[in-house]
Amino acid sequence: MTGPINRTSIELFRDCLRLVRHVAPGYSPKARALRQTVRSQFDANRKEKDPIKVENLKANAVRALSNYMLFQSAQKEPNLQKAMKEQAQKAKDESDKKE
Repeated sequence: MTGPINRTSIELFRDCLRLVRHVAPGYSPKARALRQTVRSQFDANRKEKDPIKVENLKANAVRALSNYMLFQSAQKEPNLQKAMKEQAQKAKDESDKKE
């Protein structure tokens, strides 16, 4: 990791909940499950004091948000979608070689 994440934990929490609203609007079972997952992850690490671990947890949250935004962009952009499929196939092939 190159540096600290510039978002506070509460800002990341709110961003994640906004993303859940975007992914699964309303009060569907999927939306409730996603909100519960976000809350449980943040609650599980609420008392974490180690600055390195806090930064790693923040990076994980930012990565999740970024991955979703990339996924959504790929749905609209054929070249990006093709690149993601190629990357997934490459990862699968490497995984198969290890087994």
